[in-house]
Amino acid sequence: MTTRRFGIGLRGNLHAGEYARLGRLAEDLGFDVVSAFHDLGDQSAIVPLLEVAGATTRVRLGPACLNPYTMAYEEIAEAMAELNVASGGRAYLGLARGAWLGIAQADAVARVRDAARFVTSRVDIPLLIGGWGPRMVALAGQIADELKIGGSANPAIVPVMRSRLGSERTGIVLGAVTVVDDDGVAARAHALATVQRYYEVVARLDPTLTDVPAAVTDDLLDLFAFAGTPEQVVRHVDAVFAAGASRVEFGAPFGLESETGLRLLAGNVLRRGE
Repeated sequence: MTTRRFGIGLRGNLHAGEYARLGRLAEDLGFDVVSAFHDLGDQSAIVPLLEVAGATTRVRLGPACLNPYTMAYEEIAEAMAELNVASGGRAYLGLARGAWLGIAQADAVARVRDAARFVTSRVDIPLLIGGWGPRMVALAGQIADELKIGGSANPAIVPVMRSRLGSERTGIVLGAVTVVDDDGVAARAHALATVQRYYEVVARLDPTLTDVPAAVTDDLLDLFAFAGTPEQVVRHVDAVFAAGASRVEFGAPFGLESETGLRLLAGNVLRRGE
């Protein structure tokens, strides 16, 4: 069986100390990666990542993703150098254009390429590129270790992105809101409400969709979230890896209660087949 790798994605909307607690728990439970989102309106991704770096010793850490339109290349390089030192060399760099900023983004592929070249020439770290479009995905296939399809849990997108990558070397990461609980109905209801904040943007980007309703429905939820009982999420994750993904990133809030959700994911999904 191909090695399955798992990560968690933290929002920058928590209080000091909570990132360290969740990051340490994720490491103890066996997750491979702790990422932090860099959403406008939340804390910078570097804030939770530095806190997690001080509380962990093994997991890889990185932003998914920083934006070269809102941060200067020098700022990105400085932040990543600091994170790499703080984590003892466990940092990775995630870059993306950010589809919902509402600002001019001329020649996004060139901008991401230039930012990646600038930062990685100064800090020796792995590179992840977030993207959906053919040109950005092709860039990831040329220069990145991983491609992240943000906001998607759709197994059907994986072969599409593999063909766009033009490379078997670059791993494909699917990352999406995750809500797992023994009460599957409540978990899916919570996921529906959480997914709505990014659904309209992501749904327009997914080339496997021909009809995009104005609001996400339960019938469509599994394309944009990992949600339901542990058994439902196990089946969903199995399908994603069977399609060719190399890593799944479970995005906050993880469950109706975050710690419970992480423990259910670890006990049922990470340890599957042991």
